[in-house]
Amino acid sequence: MFVKHSDEVKFDLVPQGEGVTRQMLISPEEGPNFAMRRYVVQPGGRIVNHTNTVEHEQYVLNGQADIGTGEKVFKVRKGDVVFMPAGKAHWYTNTGDDTFEFLCMVPNEEDVVEVLE
Repeated sequence: MFVKHSDEVKFDLVPQGEGVTRQMLISPEEGPNFAMRRYVVQPGGRIVNHTNTVEHEQYVLNGQADIGTGEKVFKVRKGDVVFMPAGKAHWYTNTGDDTFEFLCMVPNEEDVVEVLE
């Protein structure tokens, strides 16, 4: 067991994003089965259309955004829970005036990201 504060975890830029940073709260080296990440998308920021080879479980901590998959767009906000299946193309756009923040849990498996734009 371990405990740490999120203020102790550095932010990294997300290469598939514009105005997006990520904290690796629980890394694959720390958790045996899952990693926990926190994403922060600035107002007007976005994560481009892409696929992942692992599923994503997400919990929205703050703000609002559109999440698109193919022809469908979901409007999400604080308190929403999102499940993204492996291989499903998706993108995010912060549609609010505040940061859009979410936790993202993924299995500790190789995750190949393919950018589609």
